[in-house]
Order: sequence, then C-alpha cells, then structure tokens
Amino acid sequence: MVVKRLKLMNFRSHEGFRVDFEPQTTKLIGRNGCGKTSILEALYEALQGKSFRAVDREILRRGAEFYRVELEYEDGRKVAVVFDGEKKEFLVEDKKTRRLPKKNKYPIVLFEPDDLNLVGSSPTSRRNYFDRVLGQLDEGYSVALNRYNKALKQRNELLKEEMTEVNDMFSWNVLLAKYGVELYEARARAIQEVNERITKTYQSIAENADEVQLEYISEVQDETDFLEKLERNFERDRILGHTSFGVHRDNFEFQFNRVKADGSASRGEVRSLVIALKFIEAEMIIRELRQKPVVLLDDVFSELDEKRQKCLVRNFQEHQIILTSVGEEEMVKVS
Repeated sequence: MVVKRLKLMNFRSHEGFRVDFEPQTTKLIGRNGCGKTSILEALYEALQGKSFRAVDREILRRGAEFYRVELEYEDGRKVAVVFDGEKKEFLVEDKKTRRLPKKNKYPIVLFEPDDLNLVGSSPTSRRNYFDRVLGQLDEGYSVALNRYNKALKQRNELLKEEMTEVNDMFSWNVLLAKYGVELYEARARAIQEVNERITKTYQSIAENADEVQLEYISEVQDETDFLEKLERNFERDRILGHTSFGVHRDNFEFQFNRVKADGSASRGEVRSLVIALKFIEAEMIIRELRQKPVVLLDDVFSELDEKRQKCLVRNFQEHQIILTSVGEEEMVKVS
C-alpha cells in the first residue's frame, strides 16, 4: 500500500469528497459524468505535481474561489495542493512550495481509454505519451522539455514579426539545439530499451509468435546540424509562421511483423501491444526509481476482453491499483 486517503474541495465537480484506499485494489464505480476520472486526476496531481488533463483554471469548480487536494500516504506523510484562482502551492511537511519537490513525487502508471488508440493516434499524442513517461523516469528530461518548449514559443513569436531577421533568432536557435539534442538522445535510449523487451512482453500477452517494434523517427543528429538547419530554414519558417524543424516534430511508429501496425494489426493485437507497453513502463520505473508505481486504471476494463483483463491484473498484482468503472450508482467504492 502507498496511498491511504484522498480529500477534495472544489475539484472539478466535487464540492467535497473523501475516499480511503485499500492496500491492493480499490475500484470506484459510478455512472458517466459523476467525477470518477477526477479522482484519478487529483491523485496524479498530488503524486506528480501536475494534472494529466488540464490547467488549474479548468480544474477549479465553477463558482468556487479555490480548490484543495489533500493526500495521505500509508506512512503518515501528507501532501496538500491548493490553487487560489491565480497560483498553485504545495504544502509538504509544513513547508509551502510553488512546485512539488522531486523527493516528494511518487511514480504512477496511468492507463486511460485513449491509450488503447495510441497506435493509430496522431504523432503529437504519441510524443505527449512518451514525454510523460520519460519525464517521470528523469527529472532532467522534464527540465529540458520545458526549456525547449519555451524557446520554441519565443522563436515562433519572433517569426510572426515583420522586421525579424535571421540574426534575431540566434539565441533561441542555440537553446533549441542544446535542449533538442538532449531530448533526442533520451528518447532514442528509451526506445532502444523498449524494443529490447516489447516483443517478448507482447507474446506473453497475445500468446503468439508475432514480432513488435517501436520506431523512433527524427531528423535530429547533433547540435551543429540542428543549428544549421534552423538557420537554413529561416525564410521558410518566416513564411509559415512557425519552426518547421526540431524534436517537436518527432514521431513514434509501431511496427507489427515489420509492417506499420496502424492498418495491419487487429483491434485485439493493438490492445495487447499497448498493454505490453504499460508493463514495460512499470518495469522501467521500478529499475530507475527503485519504487513500485501506483497503477491508475481509468475505465479501461470495459475496452478489454476477459483474457486481457486478467493479464492486466495479474501483472500488476504487486502494485497498489486504483481503478474506475462505469455503473448506475452515483459513486461507490469496492474493495
């Protein structure tokens, strides 16, 4: 058991809510729209320091002036998250901070229904997925991604100004090259590691001999090449109004028996592939962070057949699992 209790005030549709979690599996059942996913979102924010769905103003209950999340661990430690309509603060060990300290974060494996569409989703969705995974594994990755995105935003804003010249871009180009290559190298290492395990893990779920691979597609090479391409593309980018080269355009593609999985793999095969990816994610977290992640399953059982449901539970049986499921009740907890 990791998480013991959660309290909410003015979080999404919840004016007030409290739930005590079971040591192994807690199932939250309720009809659509009653706020089940919001419970997982609040847990994610208290454990990781940010929502996986939205910004704070969107989370704040309509008409309320603040929201508050209180999380209690099994060992008695507590974390509170408070948003006053303008800024968010964390209260950890009687100290207020603007960000949740790294030492107070706890890893999560989050499984949403949309993840089952990962194979056929947009490149942006796949990048966001892997950025979230890698950000948990390495705080430095999150820092590099944040700095890259800030530099990208500034460069794009300059491109829209009529009097901008190529020399005006230099400082932003340097930052994009520096942090872009950091992100590229981290992604390449992670995908290599995933590929070392994914076929075997997939075969254990699907019970067949098919081969699976994840291809990382990027035009990035090194910092020098990155800078040269940004400078060479300046006129084109100014016409387009945005930066046309960089890791923000990278893609991840799934290969199924050496053929692009989107269009060749069946619905069941795709689901087995995504489940395999989640198992590998948990393994990487355990190895890198030396902690067993809390597993959050948001209404995914309804999308899986009995065989894959059992496989999911079996592989995560040593983790604390908190899952949601659709029912006719307002919201009930089942141990």
